Amino acid sequence: MFERITRLRNQEPLVHNITNVVVTNFTANGLYALGASPVMAYAKEEVAEMAQIAGAVVLNIGTLTEDQIEAMIIAGKSANQNGVPVVLDPVGAGATTYRTSTARNILEKVDVSLLRGNAAEVSNVVGEQIAMKGVDSGNIQGNHIDLAQKAAELFQCTVVITGQTDVISNGEDTYTVSNGHSLLTKVTGTGCLLSSVIGAFLAIDQNHIHAAVVAVSLYGIAAEKAAQKAGTNEPGRFQMEFLNELAKLNETDGPLAKINHLQKEAHHDRL
Repeated sequence: MFERITRLRNQEPLVHNITNVVVTNFTANGLYALGASPVMAYAKEEVAEMAQIAGAVVLNIGTLTEDQIEAMIIAGKSANQNGVPVVLDPVGAGATTYRTSTARNILEKVDVSLLRGNAAEVSNVVGEQIAMKGVDSGNIQGNHIDLAQKAAELFQCTVVITGQTDVISNGEDTYTVSNGHSLLTKVTGTGCLLSSVIGAFLAIDQNHIHAAVVAVSLYGIAAEKAAQKAGTNEPGRFQMEFLNELAKLNETDGPLAKINHLQKEAHHDRL
């Protein structure tokens, strides 16, 4: 399963990001460290052409404008027409009506391959309102596994809900991943970068749920290693070490993955 990291580096997939202004640099550096090739193209005059040649398209609604929304839909439709997977990150859905309606509008007009967000974001996109504080989720109650499965069935895509334990589901198969570190929540853009990292793995693998599980696992493993080097009180150093650890990831990190596969009978088997 973890041979995908070698495949990714051999193929160096082009990941077309229409993302927010806060995370552009970090996202590009993170994708480069991983071994992918990032491109940030936002103009509606060129996004269809860029999406056509990309390995994956990542749509992130963190800093919305009307022009950007139009560009996202153009890029998403072009990706659909050319068999390119599309990742949607509904940043802050639920914080405002505009954000929530924008995420739903994209899901209605674009065939999204994978939806990645925290529980509050996914809940609000699905229609189960949970209070938001800015673009961050607060204390979320409820079953994230049920939520991921519901969203996957509703939108006919793979869903990744990130949190202390990450949940990945396509409605049929569901996995939980317990890798990661709390310092990821102290650095702006780590969730957004994860969406793009997942996009890089989707670009080299048509098995989207397995690609997402590997991406989420390796991302968490890199965070764990970075935290060991940086210490728990140095988020600035953590950010630098995290990029370094993304660059060092390889197939031998597979045994460090803390993955469970949820069977239909509702018991867990170690992957």
